[in-house]
Amino acid sequence: MTATPPLETHGVSAQGGVGTPSPFWGMSGVGGKAESALEFSQVLARIAAAAAGPLGRARIADRTPQGDLEVVRSELAQVGEAMRLIERGEQPAVGPVPDLTITLGRLRLDGSVLEREGFLLIRELLSVAVPLRSGLVRVADQAPAVARLAVDPIDPALQARLDQVFDDEGEVRDSASVGLKTARRDVRDARDRLLQKLNALLQSLDAQTVAPGGSVTIREGRYVLPVRRDSRRRPAGIVHDESASHGTLFVEPTATIELGNALRSAVTKEATELLQVLRECTSLFRVHVPTLANALEMCVAADDLFTRARYALRVRGVVPTIEPAGGRLVIREGRHPLLVEIDGADAGNHRVVVPFDLELHADEHTLLISGPNTGGKTVLIKAIGLCVLLAQAGIVPPVGKGTVLPLVAAVYADIGDQQSIAANLSTFSAHVAELRVILEEANAASLVLVDEIGSGTDPVEGAALAAATLAALTARGVRTVASTHLGALKSLATEVPGIVNGSLQFDTETLTPSYRFQKGIPGRSYGLAIARRLGVNEDVLADADARLPEVERRLEALLEQVERRERDLAMAQAAVDAGTRALEGRQAEVIDREQSVSASEVELTKRSRALAQEAKQAARNYLLDARKTVEEAIAHASTTREDESATTARRMVEQEVQALQREEGTESSPPLFGLVAGKIDVGHRVRLANGSTGKVIDQRGDGRVVVAVGALKLVVSTAGLQPAPPEAPQPKAPKKIYTDNRPAAAHEIDLRGMRGDEAETTMLAALDAALLADYPALNIIHGMGTGVVRERVRQVLSHDPRVSHFAFAPHNQGGTGVTIVDLRGAG
Repeated sequence: MTATPPLETHGVSAQGGVGTPSPFWGMSGVGGKAESALEFSQVLARIAAAAAGPLGRARIADRTPQGDLEVVRSELAQVGEAMRLIERGEQPAVGPVPDLTITLGRLRLDGSVLEREGFLLIRELLSVAVPLRSGLVRVADQAPAVARLAVDPIDPALQARLDQVFDDEGEVRDSASVGLKTARRDVRDARDRLLQKLNALLQSLDAQTVAPGGSVTIREGRYVLPVRRDSRRRPAGIVHDESASHGTLFVEPTATIELGNALRSAVTKEATELLQVLRECTSLFRVHVPTLANALEMCVAADDLFTRARYALRVRGVVPTIEPAGGRLVIREGRHPLLVEIDGADAGNHRVVVPFDLELHADEHTLLISGPNTGGKTVLIKAIGLCVLLAQAGIVPPVGKGTVLPLVAAVYADIGDQQSIAANLSTFSAHVAELRVILEEANAASLVLVDEIGSGTDPVEGAALAAATLAALTARGVRTVASTHLGALKSLATEVPGIVNGSLQFDTETLTPSYRFQKGIPGRSYGLAIARRLGVNEDVLADADARLPEVERRLEALLEQVERRERDLAMAQAAVDAGTRALEGRQAEVIDREQSVSASEVELTKRSRALAQEAKQAARNYLLDARKTVEEAIAHASTTREDESATTARRMVEQEVQALQREEGTESSPPLFGLVAGKIDVGHRVRLANGSTGKVIDQRGDGRVVVAVGALKLVVSTAGLQPAPPEAPQPKAPKKIYTDNRPAAAHEIDLRGMRGDEAETTMLAALDAALLADYPALNIIHGMGTGVVRERVRQVLSHDPRVSHFAFAPHNQGGTGVTIVDLRGAG
């Protein structure tokens, strides 16, 4: 990447944080008064407070506006990619990292040995850098600018060696080397022998010799016994210390001096072996200093980037378009960065930050804002300046879609009271001094912000000086935003091309500001109106009104007329909009009704068909029931007259059934009673003259058939046969269905998108189900995101007695976005 040119310096400069220094930039005036007036540092501090670690916070707090167009565009595009990753929940894991400046400096020194604390800092760095790099590589396709933060692969041998040497508490393991393991075993053996001997001596002493509650202790690195000073039976030895009351002596018995010396020798040997382990590790990591430095920069840069992305989402910012110097200035839904932060920080304060829309074309160089006090002019000027500077510092400002900002090379701000007793400057003198610097240095690539231009002196002379200054800056093509109370300046826009008026709307009924910006119309001062509302004597107000110059009176009347017309137009437009919305609503209602009617017709057709089918089925069931009733009656009939009645009834039912079948289009179905027009076929069931029923099993061809009645086979004439109903099927025993109401267990659950409590409840239920199902393990997908759900999962698992072990999944199975849980008692 080529070096970024700095913005023009006007006194104070600031250097970037960890990594590549940011270019210098300056504000006009001694002491960076413009930076102070715009409160740029306070905005950066607010944004930096949300960073993951102190290095990320420092990087953001030291951000400065860049002067290279492509660099600014590239940084904002990168933030835009990061915003989309966060919205999709695909943000790589970003964590705090320690400052390794001193540690890496020592590693660079030949012959130096890094202490244990230095290696622990390196391990902390790698624990963040390795998963971060994997996450950045993973999003390379959808966020290539973000993925460019990824450094070269980090040698896994470094992490492996640190894990081999240091345990979870950061202590050097016995297994770090064979020599260290042997030395530590010798230390333990020597200490055990010494303590065994001392405890034996302590027990051999009487109560008058040993100090009350005395036990073996350590003084000056030697193991000693506490004995009374006045005891004549205290053991011979070396006195290493005494108590504060001087009544107890700490004595190393002569009998244990050799054992103590042996322990000291073993400890020295252990220290030598430990130093050798650290020296070998230092040699291993020394050749990887560039890799470690790059990993540190990657972590800090990612913290910086995603903190800026989260800020943009928090203030509902949209990445603006950046044009070359002198281009358009278009701000949509702009808000002051500090006000929008305050508004978002207190949800119960009911304050609403009113956004503003501003558009200055390339040939509109100066915006002159007028209006009453407390109307929001100063806030608007600061918001414009901050939006430009934040964008050039790689931070998406609180602006909406369609915002276009020009690149600026220098910022000049004259806001607030610049009075200085020490410098012998009055308020007006201080403002004039600032205007002199602006007139000498500002050019078409500058942004000039002036509040209350021409104030602090005689209004006539102040207005003349302000008009001349604005005309000169406009002629030079300097982008200028100024505010004023001077009525003489309100007509300047009609005299000087490139100057446009603007104002913030004021409610004339309540005399309160609405903070809504409108371009092209100068604002009224409302001084006399406010005085009248506050109860000033009417005679005084009338006299004041009479003293107004005729030009001022006419201008105020004209502005009042324009405001009234604007208000009427706004009301008319609101009525039109309301009518349009009502019409659109009715149109949508008609469309919905038509769709509903169409859907109802389709549903009605379906319902009609269903009802017709149900009616036919009901009729069929009715006739079947009727046939059954007839057959039962026939079964009990014994006379010919009854048989004839039964035959007549059966024929009537059969005719109704056949008519129903024809209506349904099922004439081809077999007859209900088995016979059609006296035709008898094999397989038909028939009723004999004696009332018994049977089945036709053969035809003789001479008008007779063979009928099987039970075990008998009878040859009868077809003339005496009547149709009989088919045998009713035997009901089958109902099948018993057993259901298991237990919830199905899953091998894997997904907690992404859940809040902490919801995720915990879902996870505990999944653990219960997995244990009931006798699963050996459970995969929990929590994603990387901000880490809230992940930490909640690990916190709950660490205290759950049903969990034997849990760890992040391998890289190819989800890495730090998935936790694998081994369950106790599984299998």
